[in-house]
Amino acid sequence: MKMPPLNKSYLYVNFREMVEDLALRHGERIAYSFRINPKDEEIQTISFQQLAEDVRCLGTALLEKGVKNGNTALIGKMSYGWVCSYLALLSVGAVVSPLDPDWTVEELSETVRFAECKTLIASSDLIASKGEEICRTAGIKTVLSTDLGEEENALPALIARGAAARENGDVSFEEARISPDETALLVFTSGTTGKGKGVMLTQTAILSNIYAGLQLISVGDRSISVLPPHHTFGSTINLLGNLYVGSNVYITSGIKYLLQEMKEHQPTHLVLVPLFLESFYRKIMDTLRKSKKEKFLGRMIRVSNAARKTGIDLRTQLFAVVRNAFGGRLNTIVCGGAPINQKIVDFFQSVGITVINGYGITECAPLIAANRNNGTQNGRCGLPISITTVKIKDPDENGEGEICVKGVHVMQGYYKDPEATEAAFDKDGYFLTGDYGRFDENGYLYITGRLKNLIILSNGKNVYPEEIELSLASRIPGLTDVVVYEGQSKRGQEHNAVVAELFLDAAYLAKEKIEDPREYCRGFINEYNKTAVPYKKIGLFKIRDEEFPKNTLRKIVRFKIDKTID
Repeated sequence: MKMPPLNKSYLYVNFREMVEDLALRHGERIAYSFRINPKDEEIQTISFQQLAEDVRCLGTALLEKGVKNGNTALIGKMSYGWVCSYLALLSVGAVVSPLDPDWTVEELSETVRFAECKTLIASSDLIASKGEEICRTAGIKTVLSTDLGEEENALPALIARGAAARENGDVSFEEARISPDETALLVFTSGTTGKGKGVMLTQTAILSNIYAGLQLISVGDRSISVLPPHHTFGSTINLLGNLYVGSNVYITSGIKYLLQEMKEHQPTHLVLVPLFLESFYRKIMDTLRKSKKEKFLGRMIRVSNAARKTGIDLRTQLFAVVRNAFGGRLNTIVCGGAPINQKIVDFFQSVGITVINGYGITECAPLIAANRNNGTQNGRCGLPISITTVKIKDPDENGEGEICVKGVHVMQGYYKDPEATEAAFDKDGYFLTGDYGRFDENGYLYITGRLKNLIILSNGKNVYPEEIELSLASRIPGLTDVVVYEGQSKRGQEHNAVVAELFLDAAYLAKEKIEDPREYCRGFINEYNKTAVPYKKIGLFKIRDEEFPKNTLRKIVRFKIDKTID
């Protein structure tokens, strides 16, 4: 289904052209605001023109430091220094490997060595705690800081050094060679189902991806950045998406400050993973339960929904108290990275906050399909973006099969892994996502499940865990996380069972005076089993005492779960 673009989107040749054009288009508008220390009264602001000048000067200094003599490891949480370093490196044609600062020193050291990085740019606290081991293992000599301190290797000194060189006629930034179709970004996947790989992405892949994404999604003029930037969802969709449209982005000082920051900054839109949405929803419902207003809100939602069917939208007035918790201006949440509970999506839609979800994968930079601003409907992931071709491989009688993708946004391959690269593409050049899905009659894509998570029973039947997980998540109040898998029996495959492992919100259990979580969940499991087809019934369920292992995007790391059942 072809639809007109929602935004006038620009397809840039490279990052340097993008940075320069954004400065021309947005000028003195604020690009970033932040506090140097969380409790500072003063908020620092950076205009688009200042950002561009900082990138030019930093890029000049980085060239003098030799960043094009090898790859650069960029490690840190979201900060102005991280953004400036990322843009400067790509604007001079360097190869950047953004890494998760929460990885162990052993994981970081080995990855930096494997990625053949010659320069380390990181936050000062990471340099102090892990830098020596990383440099020793990887043989790194050049270490620079993203912090705004007074050290010689910190961002302000580097920018000043580049500025002085430019004043003396240095034009190395403008003349630096950029090959937009060569590897620019080396992203190491988080490995939720096993060991991650190094994904090679070009500048063309990244820039075309956000160009096509913004044809489908329209956002406002203010946001708050909360996602880690080393993931492509955080860097492409959040970082670049907001820059493209000229949004003023406040960089959060941390999750514990977020609610206060939203009231202060009043974002019009947020880019989040489902975990944040679920956390917001639980807090709202807990507050309503404590004040005994939960049923009253439910009645108001029903009245509002009925009014909307006649063309009358009262949500801004009726749900001002809920909306004020997010600053009062929030109308859009772009959500990705994991499946979303439709009940939560419907709630936010009912109070006037549209949740837009999509489908992506690191190997595709990351966006493949997205819904438009009419919201998420019936679990769909949206329309494929304009630069991609999506096919369903070997569809069954329901039209379901593996989702395969082709386009300029698809990776070049896996770093130093030709066998994995060859296995990732079919004979026609389509990337095999490993995800199962289907199209509806209007061309909207639906995700059925993950190939690696697929349960193939001894009778040959296929069970998609995600389908059961979403069903349970919508049924069980107080359920924080659920993972469904094939439980492994020591007695042989014929004794394996479909297992649902549940982690419940301790605060909810205490408030509702639920003393036996297992008995509490049993009724919901039995209710699900009554309506499920025989091969999708849950044979065994477990209650976890602690949270599932997760990565920094808060995705559950499934391969770390003990799946034995006897």
